[in-house]
Amino acid sequence: MNASGWIQLLFFVFVLALITKPLGIHIYRVLDPRGKTFLDPAIKPVERLIYKLLGIDPLAEHGWKQYALAMLIFSMVTMLFTYGVLRLQDHLPWHQNIDNLGTAADNGLGSKTEINGPLAFNTAASFTTNTNWQNYSGENTLSYFSQMVGLASHNFWSAAVGIAIAAALVRALVRDKARTIGNFWTDLVRIHLYLLIPICIVYALGLVWQGMVQNFSSYTNVAMLDQSGAVSTTEPARQLIPQGPMASQVAIKMLGTNGGGFTNANAAHPFENPTPLSNLLQMLSIFAIPSGLTYYLGRMARNQKHGWAVWAAMLVIFLGGVAACWWAESSGNPQVSGLGIAGGNMEGKEVRFGVFNSALFATITTDASCGAVNSMHDSFTPIGGMVPMLNLHLGEIIFGGVGAGLYGMIVFIVIAIFLAGLMVGRTPEYLGKKIEAFDMKVASLSILILTFSILCFTAWSASSAAQGLRQQAMSPQQPNTWGSAALNNNGPHGYSEMLYAYSSCVANNGSAFAGLTGNPTSGDTAGDWHWNVTLGLATLFGRFIMIVPILALAGNLAGKKLIPVSAGSFPVANGTFVFLLVGTILIVAALNFFPALALGPILEHFLMRAGQLF
Repeated sequence: MNASGWIQLLFFVFVLALITKPLGIHIYRVLDPRGKTFLDPAIKPVERLIYKLLGIDPLAEHGWKQYALAMLIFSMVTMLFTYGVLRLQDHLPWHQNIDNLGTAADNGLGSKTEINGPLAFNTAASFTTNTNWQNYSGENTLSYFSQMVGLASHNFWSAAVGIAIAAALVRALVRDKARTIGNFWTDLVRIHLYLLIPICIVYALGLVWQGMVQNFSSYTNVAMLDQSGAVSTTEPARQLIPQGPMASQVAIKMLGTNGGGFTNANAAHPFENPTPLSNLLQMLSIFAIPSGLTYYLGRMARNQKHGWAVWAAMLVIFLGGVAACWWAESSGNPQVSGLGIAGGNMEGKEVRFGVFNSALFATITTDASCGAVNSMHDSFTPIGGMVPMLNLHLGEIIFGGVGAGLYGMIVFIVIAIFLAGLMVGRTPEYLGKKIEAFDMKVASLSILILTFSILCFTAWSASSAAQGLRQQAMSPQQPNTWGSAALNNNGPHGYSEMLYAYSSCVANNGSAFAGLTGNPTSGDTAGDWHWNVTLGLATLFGRFIMIVPILALAGNLAGKKLIPVSAGSFPVANGTFVFLLVGTILIVAALNFFPALALGPILEHFLMRAGQLF
């Protein structure tokens, strides 16, 4: 932990704070159907044309049930669309990139360009829910058509849905005895036209300027030469270098906190993350919209200090996570240090980025629902790997996913203020709205869904893994059942791989302990079916079963009368509020997940100190 790292961290926070206000003001105008932006002269005619073609009245608003139904229908249709694109990939154009990768046995697809049903379901569900979990190697599995039309487009759609839900909840908080919370279709159109697409055009061009690939060329087949210039005999004689439309996909995968990589190495690949500047831009873009949304909350509530207080609470937890992960990775593995190898834990890390930028990227990507990685979390030390896992257990609220971070944080604010009201014996109020029994029920339900889904899916896979190991001990020719089929490690680290996988999917993050192979197709069809389907279901549970209670909370809050703030109202714009909110978040996460973490990374840490590795 050196001065260079601290300076970089302070610079990151400074730039993030600097862009929060202007971006928040722009988001405020975008999410107002009557709002005017500097893009109106160019985009307003396009917006009007879309409304006309789709028959949308942009000023007609929805109640919470209508809003939820529209969101679910849109998500279902787009999921089916992506599923169809993936299943029909071999009949669709632009698959020249994977035409010459090798035989079906080489790439495990059944044919060069065909994607099986379980994997297609998993991928479609993952991208629909803004998770972007990838049970495949992108450059070896997907055609350019699937990457661009099926997945990159979904990066826009799922991000816009998250922002729309956050806007609906914020509107509910500031309206007085209202029956509506906005128009889902209007929100969707304006978020795309005025926010996501314009920023991504500029962003993608900036990434191309930094050296990121953006083309539709076939993969480059090059000969590997030795020092004398002859074809190498000690290394593979030839290598396929991936090409493709990377910059356009990376721009929205980061800005929309999607995270799905064009290549299997994701942001560790020099084509997806070529320079230190591109690395900084990618980290900033993950937090940019979630940070701006806190300013949007303050502007809508006419209490800008409250927006900054929420931002400060997010920042406190973020900095704590960075410090813990950085410390653990800098300390390294004592077994390796004992061999005289200094420099912290460099296993699984790009030497271009080193320990600090790997720890910072890992913390940022799991604070948000991004999941892009520039290092392999499976290779982190036990405590270093626990930090990203704990971030997932908090529910992507530390700045969080686009939209999801804000509406998830508001749920915790409701719980924190309710607890504060119980302590002082007053009816709790938040921004002039009384927090009552129904509000607490739906807020608690959204958190319980997260906890229940992660722990139950993990328990199912762990128990099946144990059963498979017993069967294999009694009958060595018997293949492992599905829980153990994906693991590359045993003991608490293997358990952590399973826990992290379901935590990532339910939290709609998409990063992984890369030691787990979620698509074990090599002779294990049962394993293929179970892992793909259960992880896909986990993404759907974590997105939609949580969103519906949150929209119900929005509908209930919108219908309440606004109460003027008085001396007895709980202050929501000072240090006490920040302390209460941070404490509530950490206590709830600790109570829910500490036993599970104790069986995995915490146990592994003590065993590592005792000299046992996994």
